[in-house]
Amino acid sequence: MFTTTVRRPAARRSSVDTQHLDWCGGGHHCGLGEHRSAPITAKLPGAGTVVITRVQTARGRQYADVHLSVALPDADTAARYQLSALLHHLTRLMSAINRHHARAGR
Repeated sequence: MFTTTVRRPAARRSSVDTQHLDWCGGGHHCGLGEHRSAPITAKLPGAGTVVITRVQTARGRQYADVHLSVALPDADTAARYQLSALLHHLTRLMSAINRHHARAGR
């Protein structure tokens, strides 16, 4: 079982009139023409943590900014194997997501 945490942004105060998106965290989350949501954190005790943030660039392209922290075994060989497996599964996940979007015409 994992736990999820959503950090809510503080009230928006700015001397600059910036058009933030509904999901935008505003304030220090945004900068350089970029919009960022408040980060969402999921923790799986003993396994690791993932933090995901929705981002829109100054040109309007949206993407997910994902930070992953995975517990590794103490033994070097086992840690290397786990890192290799992690990279393999992440690239398969990204490929599957891209294929799904291509089929959906997005």
